[in-house]
Amino acid sequence: MIPVHLASPRLALREIEPADADALLAVYGDPEATRHLSFEPRTPEQVQLIIDRSIESAKDSPRTEYCLAVTRLGGTELIGFARLATEPQQAATIGFALHPAGWGWGLGTETVHLLCALAFNTLGLHRVWAARSPLNEASARTLLRAGMTEDGRIRDHVFVRGAWRDSITYSILEQEWSPIDGLETATADGS
Repeated sequence: MIPVHLASPRLALREIEPADADALLAVYGDPEATRHLSFEPRTPEQVQLIIDRSIESAKDSPRTEYCLAVTRLGGTELIGFARLATEPQQAATIGFALHPAGWGWGLGTETVHLLCALAFNTLGLHRVWAARSPLNEASARTLLRAGMTEDGRIRDHVFVRGAWRDSITYSILEQEWSPIDGLETATADGS
């Protein structure tokens, strides 16, 4: 396994580590941070299982899931969680969640750009897609600012909080994506 490290002007993506449990719980355990996600707030035990599974999936060959910590550039503390899961036909689905303290600063857009850099520059994929809750207008703005196109609605896509919920989907193709200035991709040895 070659650990992932990507950097943008303000953020970095790195592999999840055992020490990230408390910071991930601050995101995934927060009712506001998870309000529009496909699950209810997580418990400490559930967060630990996510971390354990993320570390194990990083060892898979071929690797099909990238569960990464979002940090401020130059920092080590997790401020969000980003995931890319590859699919057949050179495609991947992405998702992310940031701590509410980071909302409103364009960090979500940078996170999407970092995930696209992983997909297109590192993995050589052709298409990336994402889904959001119909009520999550901030996510809609984030995905559109990152260059994605709204594709449509998946009806009754997610069962969460005791009810079925639709999802609005977005995608971007490799030839449509333009990296933001200052976006860097690096492997474990810095190359």
